[in-house]
Amino acid sequence: MGSASEVHFSGFHIDDGLERRKGGAEQPTTSATDMYKQPFVIGVAGGAASGKTAVCDMIIQQLHDQRVVLVNQDSFYHSLTEEELTRVQDYNFDHPEAFDTQQLLCVLDKLKRGQAVDIPKYDFKGYKNDVFPARRLNPADVIILEGILVFHDPRVRALMNMKIFVDTDADVRLARRIKRDTAVNSRDIGAVLDQYSKFVKPAFDDFILPTKKYADIIIPRGGDNHVAIDLIVQHIRTKLGQHDLCKIYPNLYVIQSTFQIRGMHTLIRDSQTTKHDFVFYADRLIRLVVEHGLGHLPFTEKQVITPTGSVYSGVDFCKRLCGVSIIRSGESMENALRACCKGIKIGKILIHREGDNGQQLIYEKLPNDISDRHVLLLDPILGTGNSAVQAISLLLQKGVPESNIIFLNLISAPQGLHMVCKSFPRIKIVTSEIDTGLNEDFRVVPGMGEFGDRYFGTDDDDQLVVAPSQQ
Repeated sequence: MGSASEVHFSGFHIDDGLERRKGGAEQPTTSATDMYKQPFVIGVAGGAASGKTAVCDMIIQQLHDQRVVLVNQDSFYHSLTEEELTRVQDYNFDHPEAFDTQQLLCVLDKLKRGQAVDIPKYDFKGYKNDVFPARRLNPADVIILEGILVFHDPRVRALMNMKIFVDTDADVRLARRIKRDTAVNSRDIGAVLDQYSKFVKPAFDDFILPTKKYADIIIPRGGDNHVAIDLIVQHIRTKLGQHDLCKIYPNLYVIQSTFQIRGMHTLIRDSQTTKHDFVFYADRLIRLVVEHGLGHLPFTEKQVITPTGSVYSGVDFCKRLCGVSIIRSGESMENALRACCKGIKIGKILIHREGDNGQQLIYEKLPNDISDRHVLLLDPILGTGNSAVQAISLLLQKGVPESNIIFLNLISAPQGLHMVCKSFPRIKIVTSEIDTGLNEDFRVVPGMGEFGDRYFGTDDDDQLVVAPSQQ
């Protein structure tokens, strides 16, 4: 074993399916099977009180922009029979047979297939798994399975994309166990030591330590090893699918997600959200996308004198700028652009959208000098990409250089991103989330429905009114 400050890699055994899925990203499809993408499953094993929970908590905290669920092996203890309850002091809770592995496998299989599951909540006083209400877990991007023996069963190991073993000195683990069981669980220290010598230590030597050989990564010192956890999180991020398209297309930018952004997406995607709340949170997200898009404009260095008489070296904004909204959903983004860029000119393009054929230009009103400007193209949803391609083609016909166009939207489907990025490799696309794909009706899924109808409070039967261009 190496130095205690190092993280030990025994060779990644990462699921080849992830690599195949990433390599297949350039061949989009609308079938439900191909749209589905399995989550990244991490197993975290190690002796009792080794720091597994601390490691899991730190990984979850750093992956705050991903959907992460934690599954504890402790939730799958067998309920003790009446006979076992009469001699519970002789029951070995550290033995592989103490766990209902079949139920654990069923739960993991459902989560990997994108289904919600109910996790039992084990009663450690009554030693039953049906006393408390089950805990509901929804589908996630990352599944963390934590427990002393999660590497013991080969069927469970086969479901993992990454296996981590938390390796902590035996004396440290014993000291932590004594402190936890006496202070938290109010147990007698003599009983704790008796259980440790009778069950915990032999089980560690016989069942837990031998599974260390299956680990892809061995972390000494558990949660205290911040360097190791940072490396693990960095590796996980490279494996998560949403960032694969950003690697394929360097002109694609997904704004960094936070709990606030995920929360706002949750609200505007909810079919029960009121129009008032939908508009409020959509406007907040649009403002963030617009601000991020403005950061990709060219700038010039500029020095100014501050009120203290000091020199501040900064930058000067791009002056030759305009917006172009794709009617009508794109008009929802105009106020955010005006709030960020005072007096900005905004043009409009109306394209007929019918199913997968969104290529008929109906109306356009653009600034006369648009060819001399950088253009922010506005449309909250990028689906098939056909309307975007038509709008960008029109801008190019008007003399706008391809590299001067920044396309801003809230959510994008991979199919649309492929089409736009391949057709126009020099434009920039800024979005807040990349969705799963398109359904048979060419609508983005999971999506947020018809954005324009929800934002403006209309339905498909309402007459479309083209607003005058603001010059």
